[in-house]
Amino acid sequence: MSFTAPLLIVLCWISSSSASLGSDHLPKAKNVTWTSLNFKTVLQWGPKPSNHSYTVEFSRVGKNRQTNPHCIRSLETVCDLTNDLKDLKAIYTADVLSEHLPGSSSDLLELPFTQSKKFCPYTDTLIGKPEFTIKLDENKIVIHIRDQLTALNRDGNVLTIRDVFKGDLKHKISYYKAGSTGKKEKIVDGDEVAMSELDKGQSYCFSVAAYIPSRKGNKRLGKWSLPKCSPAGGRSLIDEYGLLTIGTAALVIVTLLVIVVIMTVACCCRRTQKGKQVDDSEVIAHV
Repeated sequence: MSFTAPLLIVLCWISSSSASLGSDHLPKAKNVTWTSLNFKTVLQWGPKPSNHSYTVEFSRVGKNRQTNPHCIRSLETVCDLTNDLKDLKAIYTADVLSEHLPGSSSDLLELPFTQSKKFCPYTDTLIGKPEFTIKLDENKIVIHIRDQLTALNRDGNVLTIRDVFKGDLKHKISYYKAGSTGKKEKIVDGDEVAMSELDKGQSYCFSVAAYIPSRKGNKRLGKWSLPKCSPAGGRSLIDEYGLLTIGTAALVIVTLLVIVVIMTVACCCRRTQKGKQVDDSEVIAHV
């Protein structure tokens, strides 16, 4: 009998704790990650909420926390923070808090949350594939690289990556002679590049990627563009198509001409012979 009362007290405490856990327990966000391309920056996480919501709080390291009005008690698992991270060279962190649905009550004193890794837009955003054109200028190949647009807007104008990185923006060009497997690379400034070191009259294939030397490791290089090949300029037919191909084509043309001549002569002979037979018939009939 002396153990009955304490045992009942323990069982009641466990029961009340379980009930409280069932009503107030909220799952923490998992896999909180930053995704950023050309400064379009979103925070993503999981799992999808069932009977709860999420609130995102972010801040520069060491500064007060802020919220995005679209990411308060949200049922989504993504939060677009592109326009909130105004200082592109600052380092940010974000917390994803789990909350009850609006209108629900809770006895929780502190909401469960998961913190993201540190993120800096200037050094961490991925740069996309650039567009470029190729033209021949006096047997010299010139590459013109188009500045990519970003998701940033200043004073009503969309910024390019050149506007953001300024002199820190370079480009890496990978190129090889058409039909060859040996690739070469060069880092260039500016948007228009004359490839003067190439063999004249040869066709070359090029790929371009943004290159930020101030970054670390593999974050220096953006995505590679799709390859484009230049036309071959100033080359002889033999250089362009090969002696065997040209010889075969010439033989085919000569053969066709011979056939045409033979058929023309044969047709003329038939007409002449037929005309002679008609004349002979008329002479016999007259006699």
